[in-house]
Amino acid sequence: MKTERKMGAGVAAVALGVMMAGMAAAPAQAEFQGKSAGDFMVRARAIGVIPDESATVTVLGGDVDVSNEWVPEIDFSYFLTDNIALELIAATTKHDVTHSSGLSLGEVSLLPPTLTLQYHPMPKERLSPYVGAGVNYTIFYNEDAPGGAVTSIDYDNAFGFALQAGVDYAVADNWYLNVDVKKIFLSTDVSINGGAITADVDLDPWVVGFGVGYRF
Repeated sequence: MKTERKMGAGVAAVALGVMMAGMAAAPAQAEFQGKSAGDFMVRARAIGVIPDESATVTVLGGDVDVSNEWVPEIDFSYFLTDNIALELIAATTKHDVTHSSGLSLGEVSLLPPTLTLQYHPMPKERLSPYVGAGVNYTIFYNEDAPGGAVTSIDYDNAFGFALQAGVDYAVADNWYLNVDVKKIFLSTDVSINGGAITADVDLDPWVVGFGVGYRF
C-alpha cells in the first residue's frame, strides 16, 4: 500500500522531468498548432481514487468504508475530429474495506478500464478544456479475506457509467499539463463467507488526476 502511494505521488514529478527534457531537445515551434483530427495524445497522471460508497448488507446491517488511494495512471486519446476525441484510461488500485462495526472485510484490487467520448470546445487554444461521458467496466481481483470471522469474500465484476471534465494547457506545441476529474457510477454485488452474508455496494468513486501529456 505504501509503495503504491509513493508511486502515485512520484509519477507526476517523473513525468514532468521527462516533459522538460523533451522540451529542451525539441526544435522551436514557429507557431502553436493545437489539437487536430487524427492526433494521438498520451498522458501520464497521478490519480486519486476516492470512493463515495454506500452499502446494503444482510445479517450484519450497517455500511462499509472503502479506502481512498493514489496510484499512477496512463491514458490514450485519439481525435476523431478537431473537437471530438476518444479516451481510454488504464490503472489499477488496491483498497482496504471495513464494515461500519469496525470489522475488517480485507482488501480488494480493482482494474477499471474506462472509455469516454470527449468534446474539446477550444482545441486550437493553449488552454483547452474538455468534457466527456462514457462507460466503465471494473474487474475485481485479488480479494483478500482477513480471516477470523471473514473467511472468504467475492466481488462481481460490473459495468458503470462515467462523466468527465478536464483541461489541457500546452507548455509547448506537443507537451501539455493536465488536470482531470471523473465521476464513475459503479455498483457491485459482494458475497461473504460463501454467501452467508451478501452486500449490494455502491462505490461511485471520484477520480482526480494531475499529470502531463504528449500529442503526436
